[in-house]
Amino acid sequence: MWRSLWRSIDRFSLQYFKYVINELRQIKVVDWHNRELVIDLLQSIVELVTYGDRQDPLIFEYFMEYQVLAEFVRVLKISKNSRIEAPLLQYLSIMIQNMNSDHSIYYCFSNDYINNIIGHKFEFGGDLALYYVSFLRAVSNKLNKDTVCLLLKVYGDSVVSFPLYNEALKFAHHGEKMIQTAIRALTLSIYNVSDDMIYQYITTPPVSKYFSDLVSSLSNQFFHLDALVHATEMRTNQKRKELLLETDKIVDDLYYFNDMLGVGQSRLSTVVIENLLRILIFPILLPLLQLGQSNGSNLSAVTSFYTVSCLLQVIGGKGMFNSVAGVILYPYMTSSVRDAIERDSTESINHAKSILSEMGKVVLSSPETEGAENSSLPRDTASNKRSGILAHVFSDNPSLSLASLFLLFILAEAKDLHPLLAQMIGLNGMQNMIAVDGNIGNLLVKYMDQILNALLKVLASQPPFSILIQWHTGWFLRKLLILQGKGLGDHNFKLLNEQLEDIS
Repeated sequence: MWRSLWRSIDRFSLQYFKYVINELRQIKVVDWHNRELVIDLLQSIVELVTYGDRQDPLIFEYFMEYQVLAEFVRVLKISKNSRIEAPLLQYLSIMIQNMNSDHSIYYCFSNDYINNIIGHKFEFGGDLALYYVSFLRAVSNKLNKDTVCLLLKVYGDSVVSFPLYNEALKFAHHGEKMIQTAIRALTLSIYNVSDDMIYQYITTPPVSKYFSDLVSSLSNQFFHLDALVHATEMRTNQKRKELLLETDKIVDDLYYFNDMLGVGQSRLSTVVIENLLRILIFPILLPLLQLGQSNGSNLSAVTSFYTVSCLLQVIGGKGMFNSVAGVILYPYMTSSVRDAIERDSTESINHAKSILSEMGKVVLSSPETEGAENSSLPRDTASNKRSGILAHVFSDNPSLSLASLFLLFILAEAKDLHPLLAQMIGLNGMQNMIAVDGNIGNLLVKYMDQILNALLKVLASQPPFSILIQWHTGWFLRKLLILQGKGLGDHNFKLLNEQLEDIS
């Protein structure tokens, strides 16, 4: 009855706004009987506040002076199984998204109103989680150096709580893809604020566990992918479909890590890379390269090389490339540095010794190598030349040979790779590089003939390998020949002819 008397009044006026606020304040409990009325009042408030922010300063001044946001908090507390939470969160999201002035946003984030709503004990069911996460996302979109401090709980010079971030992470592994995507966008918004106190907070335990959980989840996905690859009971079409779905998930995760590193903050980058190396890359590489004991749960060799190659291609980064290259080249660096020291070589050896020392710490301190004998580390000698990654490059399995060779190519062509490591792999500038003697030089120069012969053997095999393997083998062969600046030698053709004669 009373509401009908106001129909002639401009609903975008301060007078009507005061009336709506007064109506809402009369509500003592929200239940199914008055739920629709409360929803209408909340909608009217949001419409008027949005209008006032742009058109009528008096409306917004009243909104601030009478602390209308406190009414939203109160409505949440007095609701009794009315399911008012979803529309309330939706209207709040709309209001925050449509605020233009810094002054308006600053007020909304003040006085802990937003934090109180974020920290409310919601009973998530149905679509409420989606509305809640959308609300968190709307808040994160308005963050900057001036507003983020209003949502932090600080003691001294340290952040002790960040409700927006803490509550968002509870949905980080939600089964709904839209929610997971929104949470990742929210975290990136926070990371891009570039606040030192926030970086300290998110990279310190227990909050930093988020990053290790992300890497563990990625690791589980690679193991699932490996299981799919080797599944024998699945139909081909079903297997292909599931492989594509799984690789899409993995690619999404990899680009999320790449986005985090793209923020360019050293503390954040360090904790992300350390977790990737510690939880995923080193446990894969060390047993594979015979630098540590197997833990009984290793990926297959081909999937392992695929995993590391994906990480390097999508995520990359100087620290990642140097760490992976250092572990792969560790056995060959030991002998090269040792021989160079005996010959009293140039100052570049100091760089090699430094890298070798760091890689030694990595290899020998890894959980994968506990209990392993130090003397078991392979050496780059003629009698043991097929240890480490060379054991896979010269494998009779062409898929494994190509996968390991592909990883070497990725490392060698990385712009961020340490010059000494790049030289030891020996891809760029191959024409100008010389293997000095038996144990000095780079891998591809020293073993070029063997690698070329191995590739030729694949091309000449009977019955022939799959078209895909032959195509990749031809690509590698062509690339190596171009890089070394010369064609096949007589001994290569001789071996190829012998191979063809054997199968004819």
